[in-house]
Amino acid sequence: MDAATAREEIYDLFARRDLDRDERIRAALDVGVTYLGLSVGYFTRVDDGVQTITHAVGDHPSIRAGESCALEETYCQRTVDRTAPLAVQRVDGETIPDAAIERFGLGTYIGAPVSVDGEPYGTVCFAADYPRDDPFSERDELLVELLATQISRDVERERNREALRERTERLASIADTSFDIIFRIDRSGAFTYVSAAAERVLDYDPDDLVGTSFADHLRGDAAADALDAYERVLDGESVAGIEVTFADAHGDPVDIEVNATPVVEDGDVTAVQGVGRDVTERNARRRELRRKTRAMDEADVGLSVADVTADDEPLVYVNEGFADITGYDAAEATGRNCRFLQGDVTDPDAVAELRAAVDARDSATVDLVNYRKNGDPYWNRVTLSPIHDETGTVTHYFGSQEDVTGQKRTQRLVDVLNRVLRHNLRNDLNVVEASLDLLVDADDEESERFRERIRDHTTDLLDLGESARELKRYAERERDVERLAPESLCAAAIDTVRERHPDASVSLDVRTDRDLCAGRDVERALVELVENAVVHHPGPDPTVAVTVDDDGEWVVLTVRDDGSGIAPVEAAAVERERESAVVHGGGLGLWLVNWIVTRYGGSFAVEARDGDGDGDGDGGGTTATVRLPAVGDADSLADAARPPTLLSR
Repeated sequence: MDAATAREEIYDLFARRDLDRDERIRAALDVGVTYLGLSVGYFTRVDDGVQTITHAVGDHPSIRAGESCALEETYCQRTVDRTAPLAVQRVDGETIPDAAIERFGLGTYIGAPVSVDGEPYGTVCFAADYPRDDPFSERDELLVELLATQISRDVERERNREALRERTERLASIADTSFDIIFRIDRSGAFTYVSAAAERVLDYDPDDLVGTSFADHLRGDAAADALDAYERVLDGESVAGIEVTFADAHGDPVDIEVNATPVVEDGDVTAVQGVGRDVTERNARRRELRRKTRAMDEADVGLSVADVTADDEPLVYVNEGFADITGYDAAEATGRNCRFLQGDVTDPDAVAELRAAVDARDSATVDLVNYRKNGDPYWNRVTLSPIHDETGTVTHYFGSQEDVTGQKRTQRLVDVLNRVLRHNLRNDLNVVEASLDLLVDADDEESERFRERIRDHTTDLLDLGESARELKRYAERERDVERLAPESLCAAAIDTVRERHPDASVSLDVRTDRDLCAGRDVERALVELVENAVVHHPGPDPTVAVTVDDDGEWVVLTVRDDGSGIAPVEAAAVERERESAVVHGGGLGLWLVNWIVTRYGGSFAVEARDGDGDGDGDGGGTTATVRLPAVGDADSLADAARPPTLLSR
């Protein structure tokens, strides 16, 4: 047998899987004996100074499988620690210890070290009782070294298989008591092992799953991801947190979170093993939480959460409704105490009520004036509710913010109507009643004067009633925002006044290119202001100037007259946010203007100008100023529109 044939036979033997390791090693030793022409071949295990022959071929009384002796008495003691074969053509005491020669009596020897996992393991040796005539060649040494290498790899594979079997047995032992499903899938995609948890989670007998393809049990969109993850593991990659929907024994979906790793044998991935955890309830809770969070995010009312355990109790969450109401998005609002919404008109008593509730870890609801990001005030109905942790400690406060400006406007309008009507009705009826009493005993001249007084006061009452009805109609009318050209709007209002009062001198000066973002009822407000200036002028030739300016944010409409000036009580009635029993206006015209202007987010102010330098407003006239949102040609009407604001600014 030549060297090439011997090498080929050795390679073939260790590639065969129909032979066990013992059969492969013995057959390989036979090849070596035949090729080298020696009488005995053996494989040893050296451990703790003792050599044990594990495999042997040939006939020698001292070289048999199972025989052991001290390493110092063996031919291998100088081989086991070498990195290359030891070849001895003629044995003598210089190359082989005398104790070994005396024990075994071999005349020739060749051996190579065997290492396993990088550590000395044993030797593979060939020998004969007689000396060899020819020295061992380099091919002889290479063949013995090849055999040692193949045996080393075979032992390593067997050791790894044994370790894998032990791990598998431990895994199976753990798996049988594990809450999670432990599984193994071969390269064809079939289950080869499924733990007992499958019965609890999937209502499957584990044995019924073994042999079936895991892909046949997948459901939903995640199936493609699961198959992709399986291919990645077969390529040697570990995966974690892969969620799949698995159909249980009844076909119902079960959400499983999978972690998987490759099973490697002889450098090749032979299977996939992993752990599957039932996350159906967890996912259901997450979906419910997402639904609730989405419902909060998309709620029409403003919602917020503040952390009362942190310094200054900052907001940690605000929804879209909060941003819609206040103009502050989440990035601008979170991290700040909600007092940033307060301003000049905010009632400190309402703030104190909220503060007291938080300090007492109680709930509270108050109405107070807050300010939007653009500076506009609005009525905010704030409700605070404590949030407790698992120990019962209040850690956060849940807040809801509702823009109740519309309700407050209506409530105030009703209060104004009731107050003005009650006041004027009482005063006028008192005058009428007194005049009737005097009329009984009056002469003709006095009678006429009393009848005139009665007619005047009854006319005032009728006019007041009509004004109240008109104000109520405008209050109930739907808000309809559009682009309004200031020049045409003001011109139409002035024309109406001129038709009613031909002697009045009314001028118009428009100094803006932008439109108004408001409703058509603004024209009625302008008619009221211009006509009010004309009617209440003390002279025969009233002069009124209407100007339209642009201050960058607002279109500003100003109505100026040269009359005696508005009475302070009338101006105060409009400008104060809360009317008192003492301060209120006698008419409703200015309230109509105020209502119309503020419903479009604008503001209205009226004041008397000093005319003679003594500060009493006599002869200086009146200035009424209306500010309304501006909208340019390139601007969006929706972006320019502002919500209703307070009836006073």
